[in-house]
Amino acid sequence: MKTTKVLIIDDEMEFANTLAERLRKRGFVSKAANGADAAIAILDDGWIPEVVILDLQMPGYDGLATLDKLKARSPATEVIMLTGHPSTISGVQGMHKGLFDYLMKPVSIDILIEKIEAALQKRLSGGN
Repeated sequence: MKTTKVLIIDDEMEFANTLAERLRKRGFVSKAANGADAAIAILDDGWIPEVVILDLQMPGYDGLATLDKLKARSPATEVIMLTGHPSTISGVQGMHKGLFDYLMKPVSIDILIEKIEAALQKRLSGGN
């Protein structure tokens, strides 16, 4: 797990930075991005995460639009939507767009790590 890159995309930077730090303490390589544009800039700079933790409701590009942009640049990256504003419609739409999972805030760090590891296994197995 030491080299697993995780990108957290959220407009609440305190939350994103705290989550990134908690993941680093558990052996992940993690970065936080303040919204879609910052996340795309990170990918365009060559830092490609294996897993993305993505907020649904953000100003500018929402999570679903950001998911499209992420998958266009890095189709193999697995994306977990983490939201405080759950919606069945957005969850289903996300799954059709290639979302790995859809979780509600707050979520325990242990469950989130289980989901990250499952997403990584899916990526390593070629999506099967």
